[in-house]
Amino acid sequence: MILNVLLRAFSKISLTFDLFSNRHEMSCNILAIESSCDETSASVISDGKILNNIVATQSVHEKYGGVVPELASRAHQQHLIPVVAEAIKSSGIAKSELDAIAFTRGPGLMGALLVGVSFAKSFAYALDKPIIEVNHMEAHVLAHFIDAPKPSFPFICLTVSGGHTQLVLVKSALSMEVLGETKDDAVGEAFDKISKILGLPYPGGPYLDKLAAKGNPLAYPFPVSEMKGLSFSFSGIKTAVLYFLKENIKKDPNFIENNLEDICASVQHTLIKMLMQKLVKATKEQGIKEVAIAGGVSANSGLRQTIADAAKKYRWNVYLPKLEYCTDNAAMVAMAAHFKYQEGLFTDLNVSPLAKLKIGNHG
Repeated sequence: MILNVLLRAFSKISLTFDLFSNRHEMSCNILAIESSCDETSASVISDGKILNNIVATQSVHEKYGGVVPELASRAHQQHLIPVVAEAIKSSGIAKSELDAIAFTRGPGLMGALLVGVSFAKSFAYALDKPIIEVNHMEAHVLAHFIDAPKPSFPFICLTVSGGHTQLVLVKSALSMEVLGETKDDAVGEAFDKISKILGLPYPGGPYLDKLAAKGNPLAYPFPVSEMKGLSFSFSGIKTAVLYFLKENIKKDPNFIENNLEDICASVQHTLIKMLMQKLVKATKEQGIKEVAIAGGVSANSGLRQTIADAAKKYRWNVYLPKLEYCTDNAAMVAMAAHFKYQEGLFTDLNVSPLAKLKIGNHG
């Protein structure tokens, strides 16, 4: 009798092992959706390979000089179905061949997230497919696994965007720890708001970057914030630049126009300096030489060059994402979902978006 019980137990263990093994070996096709802010995107990944990355950019925000949440939600509703249809069509994979539907749960704008989450749940329910929730910030980090070269674990990722600035210790694809982050504004927000003060078009970051390349980065010294540990603060430099410009415009009404390139170069130099101080500190404290950058600001040419120079000085192995994977996109969501699918980490249909979802928090 005892022997029979042991045999039945062994059979159940063997069956479970076989199912787990098959999930790792079987073909895996996932449709991923990104709608956290002002980019509507869909991507299909097959066996870990990104087949496409369809992105619809919302130009409606340009005349307002920033993202308007309500308009972003409406634009997502307009763009999402055509974007998903194109992603499925160009992938060559039929809807019935999809194994899961993935979506960005957060962080992001609540209304924008709600559009993507609701669509993903409805689409998955109609197809009788499981769903996978993805953390937007974790997806930015895992964008580095879309193409070679890929970082080795553990590595440190400086994630910089309009909404976040974080130093993340990446222990594995599914285990990350925030070592430090901004206590007020994100560095991308600082770039955009200072650009607006200077009269540059929206989004201002890329315009400031281009002008900075022609200017003298040491022309005007701006204060560098001193925060404890690995924390950041970027609210001070915005105020400093505003008062600096007011004082100089009193003396010369054309000060900005006559010195725009030098002002941009000096601002960019200061912001990058603040980022690099904490990044260098983090690598020394953790004893890690594998370094990556991610997020929209990782497309900044000044930051990319500074990171490359630091790699030689500190003997880092540096990983820079392709420009198309720096800004918000569904390919990075698909990559993150691929890792979760391999471990069977699915979500039930009662899931709702979380605007302030933290790294490592899936509840």
